Amino acid sequence: MSKPIITAFDWVPPFARGQVRDLRVRWALEEVGQPYDVLYLSQGSQKHPPHRQRQPFGQVPTYQDGDLILFESGAIVLHIAERHGKLLPAEPADRSRAIEWMFAALNTVEPPIMDHAIATLFEAGEPWSKPRLPAVNARIDERLRELSQRLGSGTWLDGESFTAGDLLMVSVLRIIAGDGCLDAYSNLTDYIARGTARPAFQRALADQLAGFTGEPPAELRAWLEKLGEAA
Repeated sequence: MSKPIITAFDWVPPFARGQVRDLRVRWALEEVGQPYDVLYLSQGSQKHPPHRQRQPFGQVPTYQDGDLILFESGAIVLHIAERHGKLLPAEPADRSRAIEWMFAALNTVEPPIMDHAIATLFEAGEPWSKPRLPAVNARIDERLRELSQRLGSGTWLDGESFTAGDLLMVSVLRIIAGDGCLDAYSNLTDYIARGTARPAFQRALADQLAGFTGEPPAELRAWLEKLGEAA
């Protein structure tokens, strides 16, 4: 039986290592016990054929299993969970709630967090970035407060079982772990720690980090040096 193939970068700046979204797919595959292969892309090649045929927006990851090719990490994680009968509860209502949390992670919690990354990293030198930060930080804190209140003293988002919803929510919250944003929400910090302590996550992270063997394109070096992140 052939193994699915995912795409990933062979190099990203140090601040992005452990955060690129193929990690979410690797984690799901590790949770269900599915071996996989990785097609590594050099920076820039994702914007050209043949990757554009796999991913019309020129991003990673993608997932290929036989004739099936998928993009978007959330869609891939959902497919893996459904195909292997894991990461989603069997009872229909519980299953729907787990999927609900998948959407919440990607559509409600992640957008303001990515706004922060854009303002502080990718567009940090633009005149509009610094004035935007107070509003961005307020939106992040609002979402964290709401999520913290819902989680309460629970182990996972919907009971005692880890689901694909938790996998994606932990993946999103990790983006700001260590930035101070979570300091007021100890239950969310503990929640992230429970997720990242899972052996499947540890294997997925180690595999992603081991794959960064390439070099930055010449056109990125000046920007990286300015950030102090040159490899």
